[in-house]
Amino acid sequence: MLARVMLVAGAAVSVAAPAHAQSAVEAFYKGRTVELVVGTLPGGGYDLYGRLVARYLGRHIPGQPAVIVRNMPGAGHLRMANWLYNVAPRDGTVLATTPQSIAIEQLLRTEGVQYDAGKYNYIGRAAPVVEVTYVWHTSKTQSIADARTRETIMGGSGAASPTVFYLKALNMLAGTKFRVVSGFRGVSETELAVQRGEVEGGTKAWASMKVDNAQWLRDKQAKVILQYALERAPDLPDVPMMAELGLDARATAALKVFAAGNAMGRSIFATPGIPAERVAALRKAFMDTMNDPELVAFTRERNIDLGLPLDGAALEQIVMDTLAVPPETAAEVKKARGD
Repeated sequence: MLARVMLVAGAAVSVAAPAHAQSAVEAFYKGRTVELVVGTLPGGGYDLYGRLVARYLGRHIPGQPAVIVRNMPGAGHLRMANWLYNVAPRDGTVLATTPQSIAIEQLLRTEGVQYDAGKYNYIGRAAPVVEVTYVWHTSKTQSIADARTRETIMGGSGAASPTVFYLKALNMLAGTKFRVVSGFRGVSETELAVQRGEVEGGTKAWASMKVDNAQWLRDKQAKVILQYALERAPDLPDVPMMAELGLDARATAALKVFAAGNAMGRSIFATPGIPAERVAALRKAFMDTMNDPELVAFTRERNIDLGLPLDGAALEQIVMDTLAVPPETAAEVKKARGD
């Protein structure tokens, strides 16, 4: 069911809002500032795509408000997600980068979750995400086969972050022996630890790794040993996918739930309670932003992957499908994460 949602075309047909509603939205946003909150430190995939969207979004929102970015790292996005749900103004002036595990955390009743993922307003997806686990060239682990035979020390952030729970899941469901040192505040801190030899590798979005760590890849200082997605990235044809590594059928079903989180990709969401006409305007503005010729040219110049954008309704369906995963599969996922 989750895989089906990923096939929804991004360029959804827009229905024109009534003139009075459009006029009200324009009057609301005119002269205002919209804040786009990123739940990580600067650097990495969430920050990259959050700033990309913010750069062009304002010109497509009726009233053309200014759009600024603020970083709010902490607890693998939970700090930001809880703040957005419980504290942020519910008027459409605050948007945020969507944690790709937003629904999974609720499904598994992760400690610290103080939101209902089904009640946020989902604005749109800039790009699907293929995340990868990489190891430094000095590590004795250079493949998943190696990771199944020796303890490999990896860096990660909070318990709710894929940088941590993906590797825990693999230990349980795929027989790997990763030991995760958590607590790093973002991928940039993990990368410093990798270079200092404190950990042997980490996990990061492939799109941002190709940009941020191009020299690592060119000089073969880092090697990608695993990708997290439901389909292999075209430029990683020989790197195994997480869902291919299950020890049995139950393990494979659980691993697919993890991989389906990547369908959320690099998305934008907003608080509950926003007037419907503003949600519709924000969703349309988002899709117009992703088709903005200047944005497209900018991403091509900087080798930023876009893939297939999705509209807010399609994102909302992914969330609802995730929340509907059968209890027995959810229990397997929860057990795999060590919750």
